[in-house]
Amino acid sequence: MTIETEFQRWEEQTRRPALKRFPERKTRFQTSSGIELPAALPPSGGDDDYMEQLGFPGEYPYTRGVQPTMYRGRFWTMRQYAGYATAEESNRRYRFLLEQGQTGLSVAFDLPTQIGYDADDPIALGEVGKVGVSISSLGDMQILFRDIPLDKVSTSMTINAPAAVLLAMYIAVARRQGVETRQLRGTIQNDILKEYIARGTYIFPPQASIRLITDIFRFCQSEVPNWNTISISGYHIREAGSTAVQEVAFTLANAIAYVQAALEAGLNIDEFAGQLSFFFNAHNNFLEEVAKFRAARRMWARLMRQRFHAQKAASLMLRFHTQTGGSTLTAQQPENNVVRVALQALAAVLGGTQSLHTNSLDEALWLPTERSVRTALRTQQIIAYESGVADTVDPLAGSYLIEHLTDEIEAQANEYLRRIDEMGGALVAIEKGYIQGEIQEAAYRFQRAVESGEETVVAVNAFQVQEKIDMERLKVDPAIEIAARQRLADLRQQRDAGRSAELRAALENAARGSDNLLPVIIACVENNLTLGEICNTLRGVWGEYQPPSLI
Repeated sequence: MTIETEFQRWEEQTRRPALKRFPERKTRFQTSSGIELPAALPPSGGDDDYMEQLGFPGEYPYTRGVQPTMYRGRFWTMRQYAGYATAEESNRRYRFLLEQGQTGLSVAFDLPTQIGYDADDPIALGEVGKVGVSISSLGDMQILFRDIPLDKVSTSMTINAPAAVLLAMYIAVARRQGVETRQLRGTIQNDILKEYIARGTYIFPPQASIRLITDIFRFCQSEVPNWNTISISGYHIREAGSTAVQEVAFTLANAIAYVQAALEAGLNIDEFAGQLSFFFNAHNNFLEEVAKFRAARRMWARLMRQRFHAQKAASLMLRFHTQTGGSTLTAQQPENNVVRVALQALAAVLGGTQSLHTNSLDEALWLPTERSVRTALRTQQIIAYESGVADTVDPLAGSYLIEHLTDEIEAQANEYLRRIDEMGGALVAIEKGYIQGEIQEAAYRFQRAVESGEETVVAVNAFQVQEKIDMERLKVDPAIEIAARQRLADLRQQRDAGRSAELRAALENAARGSDNLLPVIIACVENNLTLGEICNTLRGVWGEYQPPSLI
C-alpha cells in the first residue's frame, strides 16, 4: 500500500459529518491558485537525514502529529472554556456557542466548587459564581447540561481536587438522560500536582490525591473507556511565569509521576495510558511555540516506549488541548488581543493540537461578552476554513529553524527531567520547592525585562495611548449566592436523611480502606449528597494539604 493510499484510508476513517447548518470538511485540497496540496511532504523536501529522524505524521515518535492526516480528516475540536454565575446562565452560554459552531464543551467552575465547598459554606461567601459556574449538587449539574445530549457532545471539565465528584455527577446526569457511560466522551483535568506547583486549588495531601486519580484511571478503563481520565497541564505552569522549556519539562515530570503511581497501584501501562491527555499554553513567540508542541510529542513517545515499555500506539501518543495565553492579554488597548490570540491559535494548529480554546479580547477586563466570545470562536473557524494551514500535515517540517528549536527544547527539557529524577521525582521536587522556585525565577526575569524595556509588550511599555475604558461588563448578581443557599437548604430538607448518613459512612469507610472510591461517590451524588458533604467527609479522613514554606 502506498503512502498516499494510506492517507486516503485514514481520511475516510476520521472524517465526521459536520454539525447541522455548518460546512462539511472539503475533500479536495488546493491553494487559491489551484495548486494541489499533498497530504504531507517529506521533511526538508526529502532529505534522507530528516526522513530518518522525523518520518511521517502518525508514526513514532509522532513529532509531526499523532494521526497520519491530522486536520485533513477532521478539524481539531473547537472547545471554548466557559462558565459563570448560575447553571442556568452557563447552560445558555453553552447552547449559544454550540449554535455558533463550537464542537465541544469546556466547563469553568467557580472557586468554591474547585476546592470542594458548597455555595452555602461560610468559606464560599462572596465567591459564588464569580470565576466560573457554581455547582453544589446533582440538580445543579442537570441544569448545566439541560437540552444538551451527552452522547452527542464531548465535555471537558477544568476540575482537579474534587474531579471524582464532578465526574460522578456527569455520569449521573448521563444516566438520567438514558445515556450509557460507555458512550461518554470528554476530559476531566484531574491534575493535582500542578495545583501544588502553580494554581493552588488543592484539598487533600498528595498521597490521598494520587489515590483518587488512580481510582479514576481504573474505573474509567472499564466503565468510561472513551473518557480522558486526566489532562496533565502545562497551561497553568506557563501562566505562573515559566518558560516554554519549563512548561514541557515540568508537565512531563508530573506525567511520569502519574504513570508510576498507576503502575504501583497495579494497572497495566497499555490499559490506561491511552486515556491520558495533556493541556498546553500557546504564547506569543510563534516559532518557539510550534516547536514546543512537536518536542513534547516526541519526548512523550520516547518516554513511554523506552522508560515504561508501552507497546500500544495509543499509549505513545501525546494528545493535547491548547488554550491561548491568558497572561499575554492586556487591559490596555484590548482590541490588540485579537491579534495575539490569532497568532497563538495558529501556532497551536501548526503544532498539531487536538483541541483548542481561543481567549476573548476583553478577558483582561471582565467576563467576556457573547460578542467577544463569538469573535474568539470565529478566529478558530477562519484558521480552519480560510487560511489553508489545515490542508496539509505539519507544513513547517524540515524548516531548519523549526527543527533546531524542536531539538533544543527537547534537550533542555530532558535536562530538567534528569535533575528531577535525581531528586526522586516530581513529588519530591515539588515538596522541596524546586519546581516552584524555577518558575518564580523565570517569571521574575521576564518582569524585569518588561520593566527595563528589553522585552516589548505593545500598549504596555511601548506604543501607549491615553484611553478611557467603558467598564460596562458582565457582573455576577449577589442574589445568585442567596438563591443557591436556599436551593441547598431545600435539597437537604427534601432528601432521605437516613440514606444520606448511611452513604457518608460508607464513603468514610471506603476512604479508610483500599476499594475504588468512584462507585460509592456516584451513589452519593445520585442520592443528592452535595459536593461539599462528599469532600468534607474525605477531609475528615485524609486531612488537608499544607504547602511548604518557600521563604
